[in-house]
Amino acid sequence: MPIDEISRQQLNTHPEIGWNTENPDMALQRVNWLRSLGRVQEDGDQYRLTEDGRQFTDNAVETWAETAASTASSTADPMTAGTYKSTVNARAIDPEFRATALARFDHTCPISDVDHPGLLDVAHVLSWSDYPEHRADLSNVLALSKTHHAAFDQELFTIDRGNRLRVNPNFDTESDLLRQTILDQAGERLPLPDGCVDTDYVAKHNAALAWV
Repeated sequence: MPIDEISRQQLNTHPEIGWNTENPDMALQRVNWLRSLGRVQEDGDQYRLTEDGRQFTDNAVETWAETAASTASSTADPMTAGTYKSTVNARAIDPEFRATALARFDHTCPISDVDHPGLLDVAHVLSWSDYPEHRADLSNVLALSKTHHAAFDQELFTIDRGNRLRVNPNFDTESDLLRQTILDQAGERLPLPDGCVDTDYVAKHNAALAWV
């Protein structure tokens, strides 16, 4: 079925998750997560569950929703890792897409070594707002701490095709954290897993930066 039909079906079946039929992002993220697991096949604009995928997804969304609801109702500590929903610029990140994206980076920010799940973001190389067609692309995301995600979006640093850290020459700070994790690492190769980020996306991102 096409993406819009997937979105409608999920909204009708599981309204508690908050799918929005006017925004295909959640459906695209869910489909890409399942494709990364080999449980969905793509044919043009149509997506089809494999036989294994049908068994896998039979109760997956309902199970997740029940678990998330239980976690949200019983967790008072804001530092406890629970279900993630970004509210920055009204970004809706599918929880399974987020989990898969972070797992590709071993649940660790490659710049700061932050590894607490509640302090990690899924950051887009080609921006969420300018490239909606790549919002659900696993090869278009980095696992960054919330601070370093903001710094990346503010164009204070980037990475190059060789995974080396490039720093905006106008960036200066009195923060020891930012000095140690960004300024002092300028030019160093980051420990990114091979092939996790599309180098063409990196090049396109960097081409828009005046200082690169």
